[in-house]
Amino acid sequence: MPELVETVDVAASREQVFAALVDWTTQGEWMLLTDVRTVDGDAQEVGGRIEARTGVPLPGGRRLGVLDRMTITGWDPPNVVDVRHTGRVVRGTGSFQVRERDGGSTFVWVETLDLPLGALGRLGWPLVKPAFVAGVRLSLRRFARYAESRAR
Repeated sequence: MPELVETVDVAASREQVFAALVDWTTQGEWMLLTDVRTVDGDAQEVGGRIEARTGVPLPGGRRLGVLDRMTITGWDPPNVVDVRHTGRVVRGTGSFQVRERDGGSTFVWVETLDLPLGALGRLGWPLVKPAFVAGVRLSLRRFARYAESRAR
């Protein structure tokens, strides 16, 4: 199972960064080509559920792409949110960590992916990984700006 770890420094406190992160329905403002919604509540505790649809925008506000269903498995504000990806395509675990540092925080995004399509998915990962990593890095830079603007 491939693991991806990416980080970004944010000029805001851990509390401010965590609050921006778990404002699930606004994630589309910083996460590339993604809309997020909560399922059955506000998803602010273990057992909370969220769904993220990532893909190309269509007329009417919908997206053609992948639905990523997640269940919160760890909740320790303002430090970490852990999720289990339970969708048909996106499976595995994720961890969103906020670490204190001088002058702000560091946001750490960890994904451990159970690749779809078995051997074909494992063979295709080296081809898909560069675009996936580039999208995560762009989203993290956008997140830093978003969290800093909320902190002002």
